[in-house]
Amino acid sequence: MNLINDDLQDLLITYCEPESELLQQIDRETNLKVLMPRMLSGHYQGRVLSMLSKMISPKRILEIGTFTGYATLCLAEGLSKDGLLYTLDINEELEDMVRRNFAQSAFNDQINYILGDAITTIAGLDEVFDIVFIDADKKNNGTYYDLIFDRVRPGGVIIVDNVLWSGKVLQEKQDKDTRNITSFNDKIAADERVEKLILPVRDGLFVIRKKA
Repeated sequence: MNLINDDLQDLLITYCEPESELLQQIDRETNLKVLMPRMLSGHYQGRVLSMLSKMISPKRILEIGTFTGYATLCLAEGLSKDGLLYTLDINEELEDMVRRNFAQSAFNDQINYILGDAITTIAGLDEVFDIVFIDADKKNNGTYYDLIFDRVRPGGVIIVDNVLWSGKVLQEKQDKDTRNITSFNDKIAADERVEKLILPVRDGLFVIRKKA
């Protein structure tokens, strides 16, 4: 899933902030016990998310797609003292692991972990968000984007993961999943309400800033 070679990836990690012991633990346990562990953000992308969050110092964060909670805790590092993070997921099988991970962190009281269909859950949230991180079922990226757009403050940031899809977006003949990713990327490129750029971090992060 990384777009750069392993040696350069190791160098990038050498020059960024270290993982906490808890994040290292979550990484290990996810790789040992959970199907498709590659869905975990990991050290370098986690530090990117943490840095973006700290630069914004958000009061409200929405994460769509919790998995085992690694990225959740990275984003939470930037929360203001009275900030809250809502994280949404549909996988009940991971609930015990995720709640245990959050309980071991300094941010447990600031995290609202909600299980269920994200489309329904988003409709019930009465909040304005500073950061939204979309990292769930890729076919619904556009749906999630449209649902949350009016709930993001002017100047707020939407971050979408996996938008380079292991480089498959460069292929002329694309499978259904890749076409979904490309269609979403084209949608954002054409949206004049936002400023945007793709960071070639891991599998591609689309960073989208809502214009004031």
